[in-house]
Amino acid sequence: MTSTVGVRSPGRPLPDPDTGPVDSVRDWIVTGVILVLALVSRFWGLTSATDKGTPIFDEKHYAPQSFNIAQLGIEENPAYGLVVHPPVAKQIESLGGLLFGYTPLGWRFTAALGGVLVVLMVMRITRRLTRSTQLGFIAGLLLCLDGVSFVTSRIGMLDIYQVLFVTAAAGALLVDRDRMRGRMHRAALAGRVHLSDFGPRLGFRWWRFAAGVMLGMALGVKWSGLYFIAFFGLMTVAWDWALRRRYGVRRPLAGALLRDAVPAFLTLVVWPVLLHMFTWLPWFANENSVYRHVVGSKVQDNWLPDSLQSWLYYQSSVLDFHSSLTTSAGNRHPWESKPWAWPMSLRPMLYYVEQGQDVAGCGEDSCVRAIMLLGTPAIWWLAVPVLAWAFFRAVICRDGRYAFPLVGYMAGYLPWFFQFDRQMYFFYASVMVPFFVMMVALVLGEIAGRSTDSPQRRTIGLGIVCLYLALVVANFVYMLPIISGIPITQAQWNQQLWLPSWR
Repeated sequence: MTSTVGVRSPGRPLPDPDTGPVDSVRDWIVTGVILVLALVSRFWGLTSATDKGTPIFDEKHYAPQSFNIAQLGIEENPAYGLVVHPPVAKQIESLGGLLFGYTPLGWRFTAALGGVLVVLMVMRITRRLTRSTQLGFIAGLLLCLDGVSFVTSRIGMLDIYQVLFVTAAAGALLVDRDRMRGRMHRAALAGRVHLSDFGPRLGFRWWRFAAGVMLGMALGVKWSGLYFIAFFGLMTVAWDWALRRRYGVRRPLAGALLRDAVPAFLTLVVWPVLLHMFTWLPWFANENSVYRHVVGSKVQDNWLPDSLQSWLYYQSSVLDFHSSLTTSAGNRHPWESKPWAWPMSLRPMLYYVEQGQDVAGCGEDSCVRAIMLLGTPAIWWLAVPVLAWAFFRAVICRDGRYAFPLVGYMAGYLPWFFQFDRQMYFFYASVMVPFFVMMVALVLGEIAGRSTDSPQRRTIGLGIVCLYLALVVANFVYMLPIISGIPITQAQWNQQLWLPSWR
């Protein structure tokens, strides 16, 4: 008799689990190069451009608030009458105040460090997404050379922390996807896939739990973190549905909803909200917190404990502020921009400008120093073709490599169209940048070609990619004075402003 032990019955072959790349020494060397580039670009001249040693633009709100936390552990000073965001970013920024005091380095240190981490994560995420160290390097290099990411990392505002946590959440979900591929493959080898119409249970998912932590922190920076909770939650369930279909589960959608969507809701919705509440504990614990005692003065209906009622008033005041900040109500700003201008950086944001005889260093009697939030044109002006190609590849060709950054980009972009009357600024687009450079890297990978292509095709493709990267480097160096505050002449300043909408 012939033994059948260890022999699988004929049927559908198992797919390749493809659980992610394995790092070599070369990969870590490339990662180190990107880390050095990020450190140099984010910390070089970090404290040079200030308003005579004081904060610039909205740093005037967040620098004193974060230093207040550094001194007292809470926000006691409303700082120009505005306390309109949750505390997480200001709590992190307060670490710089503890180390360096109320100085430009103090209120910018953690922002620069966050910017370095974002570059590093984008490089590693792109490597995992594409299984290519070269494309990971390109994505990290592009982010280093992007003006929006550069400026956002060097200003003591909240946006870089939102970018940091959103990017970390996306990366954690990508690792979770690869881990679940491995678990499903092992379940298939063990014969557990078809024991239920819904497929196997895959166990507790620590990387998805970590993504929930990051989304909770993003929500604790700005309420717009809710958009990423919604988009990323749908994305991870779609991945689970596709995985169950891939392994022949009889009812893959029902299995994904039952086995995966319910735990995902707890991990990516309930848990972030609870974590967001946890970040408010210092506010509840201190009697001197801003708005801590409004019951009896601004709140009359005392139907809850005073502390909770005061906290609800705090949240309602934030909501009222943002709801009333509309252009139809007459709230206009000279540097306001709407979402349709963001993809190509058509209406940047001027954070700081100083000009005249009091500014020296350009070789003439009158100089200009400025910091403008402006995307590197060599990157941003490709937005329309890159997004169109990414949409085609993701939707028509069902290429998940493009779908991943496209979801992240749209989570930071589309929701703003539903509140277009609201006063908006270009710095809202900073959270879109990591996902856009991933898409650019993917397109450059297709231009470069595959190792199986002919030598002539590879030579031409790699030549185009190298020329493009050289153009990005040259463009970034050219615009460096107006995004870092280097003194230039009035004539040079006028030459830097290429479009009428940049003035």
